[in-house]
Amino acid sequence: MTAICAVVHDGKVWMGGDSAGVAGYSLIPRSDPKVFINGPFVMGFTSSFRMGQLLRWSFTAPSRVEGVSDEQYMMTTFIDAVRTCLKTGGYARKESEAEVGGFFLVGYKGQIWQVEQDYQVGMAHVPYAAVGSGDQLCLGALFATEGLVLDPEQRIKVALDAAERFNAGVRGPYVVIKEP
Repeated sequence: MTAICAVVHDGKVWMGGDSAGVAGYSLIPRSDPKVFINGPFVMGFTSSFRMGQLLRWSFTAPSRVEGVSDEQYMMTTFIDAVRTCLKTGGYARKESEAEVGGFFLVGYKGQIWQVEQDYQVGMAHVPYAAVGSGDQLCLGALFATEGLVLDPEQRIKVALDAAERFNAGVRGPYVVIKEP
């Protein structure tokens, strides 16, 4: 249970997340954030706090080779390093002979990249994205605020407020950060 959402504004990715730690019917707001900066990336996770801890503290992105596009880098070199990090940290697992990770967003060079549990890396055709149990509520709010005069932090907080209001697994306080 989570709501992570991101918007692109003036060539930078802004990302926000809630603080809910959920297990069954239990919920506790956590002080360790679901959104963080790691090198040139802003990241936000759902699925597992363990996965987020590995991405935040153990993951080191490999250098990008000159001449390789952002898309190719993210879909090969970057994601291969993520897989290695999650395996080494004991998080990645096998289900029906397929390797499984988790869901998270990455902001890099003004683009939002969405990583799925099968390590597929996607890019939305709109300048915003969301993951977690509150993703559809966030996406609706980001769509509805797209033409309004709100700064990116305000738009993210409106989206997270909508998710908290209508999803039992989303809870403040919120953390909102900007791509370095």
